Amino acid sequence: MNAKKALGRGLSAIIDDVEEAYRQDIEDSIDDSNDLVREIPVDLISPNPYQPRTYFNEEALQELSDSIKQHGLLQPIIVVKKDDRFILLAGERRLRATKLAGIDRIKAIIADIKSQHLRELALIENIQREDLNPIELAISYKELIEEYNITQEGLAGIIHKSRTQITNTIRLLSLAKKTQELLSSGKLSQGHAKIIVGLSPEDEKDVVNTILGQKLSVRDTELLVKKIKTQEKPTDKKKRPIPIEQESLKSLKVKLFELGFKSKISHNSITITLDDEEKIESFFKRLS
Repeated sequence: MNAKKALGRGLSAIIDDVEEAYRQDIEDSIDDSNDLVREIPVDLISPNPYQPRTYFNEEALQELSDSIKQHGLLQPIIVVKKDDRFILLAGERRLRATKLAGIDRIKAIIADIKSQHLRELALIENIQREDLNPIELAISYKELIEEYNITQEGLAGIIHKSRTQITNTIRLLSLAKKTQELLSSGKLSQGHAKIIVGLSPEDEKDVVNTILGQKLSVRDTELLVKKIKTQEKPTDKKKRPIPIEQESLKSLKVKLFELGFKSKISHNSITITLDDEEKIESFFKRLS
C-alpha cells in the first residue's frame, strides 16, 4: 500500500471526526435525550497548544460577544476531556467572546478523540470552519503537508480546495516578516500580497509602502509590479574612463611644445593643434 495514500486516509479520517462532532451537535438539538452537549465552566477550559490562530480581531470579537449576550451561543464549542479539565478543540473565538461577555459557562460538545490527534484536529477545524488570516492558513497547510508527508495536490483533494489555491497561499510564507504581519492584521489584502510574491526584498518593501501610502487597488499594484519586472536593466553600461593624472597631461603638453606642436588640456584629454600640412607631416614622422 502506498504510504502517502495511507497517510492521506488518516487525515481524511480526522476530518471525518470533526464533521461527526458537528453532525452529532445537530442531532443533539433534535434529541434532548442525548447529553453529549453540556454546559461547562469556562475557567476549566485550556486552549489547544497546537492552535494555529494567532491574530484575533478585537472589533469582531466584541461584535460576537454582543451577539452572544443577546442571543446566546448558537454553535457549541468542541472540547476533549483531560483529567478534571477540558482542552479546547474548536471554537476559540466563541470562547474568547463568551469570556468577554462575562459569561462563566459555555455550551460544549465533549468529543471522544485521542489526544495525539489534537494538533491535526486544530489545524483541520480552522481550515474548514474558521476564517484564518492568510498567513495562519498558509502555516496550517504547510504543517499538514509536512506532518502527513503528502503533496499539495493530495491535501487539495482531502480538504476540497484547489491545488492552485493551496500553492498560492503557502507562497505567502516567502514574504518578508513585516509584510506577513501587515497581511495578518488585515492592513494588506491577500490579493495585494499574491502579486508581490517573488519580488526582491527591496522591491517588495517599496511596493508595500506604495500600496499603503497611496492606497493602491489590486489592479494598480499589478501594473506597478509588472512595470518593475519588465524594467530594462542596463547590461552595456559605458565604462567611465580611468582618470589620467593632470601632471601626466602637463608633462605631455610640455614635450609636444618642445617638438613644435601646440596642445590644450581639457578635463581628461589633450588636444593637439595641427593647422598646416607641414605640421601634419612632421607629426607623422615623429610617430614613426
